[in-house]
Amino acid sequence: MVLQASLKNCLQLSCILRTPKVGFRSTTSGSLIIQSISDDVYQNLAVEDWIHDHMNLENRQVLFLWRNSPAVVIGRHQNPWQECNLRLLRQKNIKLARRRSGGGTVYHDLGNINLTFFTSRKKYERMENLKLVVKALKALRPQLDVHVTDRYDILLDRHYKISGTAAKLGRTTAYHHCTLLCNADKFVLSSVLKSPYKGIKSNATPSVPASVKNLFEEDPSLTCEMLLDAIAEEYATQHQTDHHITLINPADETVLPGINNKTKELQTWEWIYGKTPKFSVSTCFNMVYKDSVLDVKVDMDIKHGRIEVCNIDLPEQWLPPAVCSELVKSLTGSKFCPNETTTLTATLLRVCPQDAELQSRWNLLCENMTMLM
Repeated sequence: MVLQASLKNCLQLSCILRTPKVGFRSTTSGSLIIQSISDDVYQNLAVEDWIHDHMNLENRQVLFLWRNSPAVVIGRHQNPWQECNLRLLRQKNIKLARRRSGGGTVYHDLGNINLTFFTSRKKYERMENLKLVVKALKALRPQLDVHVTDRYDILLDRHYKISGTAAKLGRTTAYHHCTLLCNADKFVLSSVLKSPYKGIKSNATPSVPASVKNLFEEDPSLTCEMLLDAIAEEYATQHQTDHHITLINPADETVLPGINNKTKELQTWEWIYGKTPKFSVSTCFNMVYKDSVLDVKVDMDIKHGRIEVCNIDLPEQWLPPAVCSELVKSLTGSKFCPNETTTLTATLLRVCPQDAELQSRWNLLCENMTMLM
């Protein structure tokens, strides 16, 4: 498989993808294989959205190949606090993104291949797509024991999950995307996909845990490039299209008009956190202060990522009710976010009675409240 990024290819892709101001009316048929030159998760997810929203897929199929630098990607209807360790993501500078498709949470890094199959809704068939991937793997390494399950996963050695599936079905257009674990950092994967948050109640779609394994553990001679080429080759054969991959830049407005606005939207707090289905937190924590241990009970309702109702139950003799009430009042309506809570509590501290003991207790309570987020 030859990667072609020539000016001619770029011009051809521009003609295929460009959307006229009056609406897309391309009559181009056949199949197309494209690959992103970016490893930014928000840019690559934006490309998915752009193709789904703008391309005429009535007589055309598209395979989109992409890889991301470290990121956790949650499904459209998931709760990030339930799905991953947000504190660890912040510490490791790992991005968090929310897809527009359903499905569960996945960890991406450069050892993970992403495949998106675009068709018209009438031609949508994810089982056939997964069988195509398996056929490509078997053609490359016949000894690999890989097969597709009824849950639309790909298993290695009948036990280890190496690919999960998610999809979006529009009115006329559909896409199915899946991952392929090649050489991902499994230690980071297992660490960031383990939520430390307690007492969350939600109707959000939960992920189903599974044992995973990298393909490279089975065959160290493989590379991501070999796998990408094998899958693209099989796709080209089955769809009777040219055997080449067209490279695209997900930030190129001349080819993908409006793409950067889509990318920016996917990075906003309102999309990543604010789209979380309504949930509640009911938990207790212990605060060690000097020689005593204090039990604190917290109940909160969170809607659109903001604290709608907040109750903090702790002994009156430890913190005056009026001071605790100010904290509750300030938190209500604010983002369920450690940065915003830290800013709010720092502001409130300035109007707190100038008593060293009281301020020390206030700081301890606020630190523990922030840890809930």
